Amino acid sequence: MKYMGSKRVMLRNGLGKLLAQEVPQSSRFVDLFTGSGAVARHVAQMHEIPVLAADLQEYSVTLAGSVVCRNRVLDGDQIWAGWLSSATQYVQRARKRPPKFDSITKASVAAVRKWSEKQEELPITAAYGGHYFSASQALWLDALRANLPKGREQRQLALAALIQTASQCAASPGHTAQPFQPTKTGRRFIRESWQKEVPDLARRNLATLGAVAAKKAGIAIKADANVLANTMSAGDLIFIDPPYSAVHYSRFYHVLESIASGRPGLVSGVGRYPDSRRRPRSRYSVLTESADALTQLLETIANRGAKVIITFPEHECSNGLSGARVQDIASGYFKIDREVVASRFSSLGGTSDGRGNEAGRDARLNTEELMLLLRPR
Repeated sequence: MKYMGSKRVMLRNGLGKLLAQEVPQSSRFVDLFTGSGAVARHVAQMHEIPVLAADLQEYSVTLAGSVVCRNRVLDGDQIWAGWLSSATQYVQRARKRPPKFDSITKASVAAVRKWSEKQEELPITAAYGGHYFSASQALWLDALRANLPKGREQRQLALAALIQTASQCAASPGHTAQPFQPTKTGRRFIRESWQKEVPDLARRNLATLGAVAAKKAGIAIKADANVLANTMSAGDLIFIDPPYSAVHYSRFYHVLESIASGRPGLVSGVGRYPDSRRRPRSRYSVLTESADALTQLLETIANRGAKVIITFPEHECSNGLSGARVQDIASGYFKIDREVVASRFSSLGGTSDGRGNEAGRDARLNTEELMLLLRPR
């Protein structure tokens, strides 16, 4: 799925090796900024250790928890049969007929948006139809969200699969900060996104996620990292991959958060944003607060006697932090082992479509990432 600063590349390029070295010496693994859940799920699958995954956003907790909280595989095909049947009946009962069109034009997209906004009983369709999703895609997202399977594990698994599906279908460059517009250059990308079949992707994601499980069941919770840090203890191995953007991550993932909650609420603007009071705010994405937030976090963890792995881009980021600054803060509380590895990070909305300067910037850029192992003094 589309995610800023995903650690999937680093897991294959140094981070996985470091985790394999340090996790067996620990009693618990804690991922304080779990994001896409990639690291938490990796540790849960690979190691016989309980994992605690935390984030400010519900969709992140759902993605991580779909594996971290479950120590048995689930048959995705079996779950899908009942889920699809209920969702299909929902679509049929809705008796909605989205407007048909032969090509993506300003007029056809406007017609889809106008039709979608009238579907007040279909929250995802009303908020995002004709913007991030076609009317048909949005209708299926509503149907599947309204008919999640019963049972905690099955429901969490299905919701995680639906969140992944929404990310894969979203007609947006990189994340969900803003959708593509039906301009001369944007129409092709809308067409490519709107052609994706929600049921097919949901079934595939369900089967893939269901086939993996944690070796030992853990916990995934919605929590502030700095508050949660007060519950850490010696023996914990804490993974910290804090935000590096001066724009709150909730701006980039509000659509996925709406899928997680099922309640987009009133939305506005080109990006179809919910009210700012409904979007989580992180001190790590405020230029004047990020360094103090990290300092407080590391001081708290040091006082609790836990070990830390922290990753951060080497270059200076828009929230005012850099690899050098992170290392300088950490050195005040821990003994440090330092390593720099190659990675890739998001350009916050660029596109890698081969359009050169017209695209503005690539969606993913090669970079060097600082990886620090912090040991209690």
